[in-house]
Amino acid sequence: MPAPDTITTTQLARLVGLPDAPVLLDVRTPEDHAADPRLLPASFRLDYRDVTAWAADYAGRHVVVVCQRGLKLSQGVAAWLRHSGARAEVLEGGFEAWSVEGHLLVRTDYLPARDPQGRTVWVTRSRPKIDRIACPWLIRRFVDPSAVFLFVAPSEVGAVADRFGAAPFDIEGVFWSHRGEKCTFDTMIEEFGLASEPLLRLAEIVRGADTARPDLTPQSAGLLAASLGLSRMHRDDLAQLAAGLDLYDAFYRWSRDAVTETHNWPAGGQTSTGRSGR
Repeated sequence: MPAPDTITTTQLARLVGLPDAPVLLDVRTPEDHAADPRLLPASFRLDYRDVTAWAADYAGRHVVVVCQRGLKLSQGVAAWLRHSGARAEVLEGGFEAWSVEGHLLVRTDYLPARDPQGRTVWVTRSRPKIDRIACPWLIRRFVDPSAVFLFVAPSEVGAVADRFGAAPFDIEGVFWSHRGEKCTFDTMIEEFGLASEPLLRLAEIVRGADTARPDLTPQSAGLLAASLGLSRMHRDDLAQLAAGLDLYDAFYRWSRDAVTETHNWPAGGQTSTGRSGR
């Protein structure tokens, strides 16, 4: 059993990638971070020495604090956060235990620079359908929960990227794009180091829907239909993105937790006439 106000790596791993996951704060020393600059999924780097300046920003929120081994730095920061009104827990064993156990860690080699508010900014073509919803979902859930997405006219993506410091994605000739038969969602999983059985399963579904191969998986045609339906329901791209995040949350939970579950009729406990057996 973990100590009070402590969460185990196994418990946290079950929360990563979910819409209600806790805020993850990486407070490792600069030396420890330089030795391994990878980050826990969707975590933010903050300086523990400035905790009194930023602790109040997390009042009322569920926060997990990560230092190298889950000792003095995370214990102290978590205590300050609780003092400021947060529900703060310490990751048992810290970054070291998480890494040794092989849980997901995000590579930051190609992570875009953050804006003055600490957000990564991305830009792509307007009227998203599949890849341009799947990629923002992946970024929001596993890379940067505060990420900003700009949807602009296709001809202006490059210029907007230059003028507004945004990373262009899912257009030709940029780093975050299709590679061979794989789509941009595949590229992001690879470059961020997020390969895991659920995400790779989801990537195959996305690839089939996004590259006119709906027979690639049994779920691809359904994702394509739902995505096209959402594009007809929402004229505003950000409203469509918000709805699409819920859709991908559902596909991810199926991919992670429900692939072996089936559904049929009649339901168990009923007779062939459809009446409940007694």
